[in-house]
Amino acid sequence: MTRRANTRNASVQEWQAYLNNRARRLRDNRFLVHGMRPIARALECRWPLETLVYRLGAPEPSEWARHVLESSGVPSVGLVPEVMAELAEPSEPTPELVAVAVSRRMEIDDFAPGTPEQPPTVVVIDRPSSPARLGALIRSAAAFGASGVIVTGSGADHYDPQSVRASDGALFAVPVLRASGPAQVIAFRDRQRARGIGTRIVGSDDHGGIALDEFEFGAATVLVIGDESEMLAPAWQQVCDELVCVPTDGSLGSPSAAAVALYEISRQRRALR
Repeated sequence: MTRRANTRNASVQEWQAYLNNRARRLRDNRFLVHGMRPIARALECRWPLETLVYRLGAPEPSEWARHVLESSGVPSVGLVPEVMAELAEPSEPTPELVAVAVSRRMEIDDFAPGTPEQPPTVVVIDRPSSPARLGALIRSAAAFGASGVIVTGSGADHYDPQSVRASDGALFAVPVLRASGPAQVIAFRDRQRARGIGTRIVGSDDHGGIALDEFEFGAATVLVIGDESEMLAPAWQQVCDELVCVPTDGSLGSPSAAAVALYEISRQRRALR
């Protein structure tokens, strides 16, 4: 491993752009990973990391940071604190370690999860406006064993640093795909059915549908969640095979609605086993 002190240069400017410039992240197929748990999860999942950027000087790196730098095998670059601060997330202190990761962009046409014996659950989030909420939803999807997350429309970027951190590293453990809209999700369902995996598109809509705990989730499920609206967009209502609702006295945001629905799916699948 080579460590070298670095001041502000072209590489630093590129990394800084990945903080808030989605077009640069897409063009370069690179993004930043902040925080101990997301970096540890990326290494655990053998996600391709290009560089580990660490803070020079006092205070000394933590035991965790030293272990990662010495054992990961990822090339590292040291930056003086004032330059390292430029890679911090908004309103966050100067990080001791930031990973530069390579993007993985799986095409939905190549996505074929599950088997007839092990029906998968896939979560669709329609046009998420907040990277942090998207990251939290990805975290719930991974926690309850979903086979993937599909982001439709021009919603938040799942490689935005806020999404990466909010996922708590789950981004590296579950496939996240992009789709233009309902047509691609319908085509995915039909391909799954052609594989012998009976799949339903189930929309979560608090203005109608069957109560979540009264619906049978034994079959493969594509669970469609709106962003922060209680009602699914009309285009989604028309393509869903079924609509369910979470009985509440108020409204839930997308991460909470997804977590409740995924728990119920997981609970029913455990009972069937």
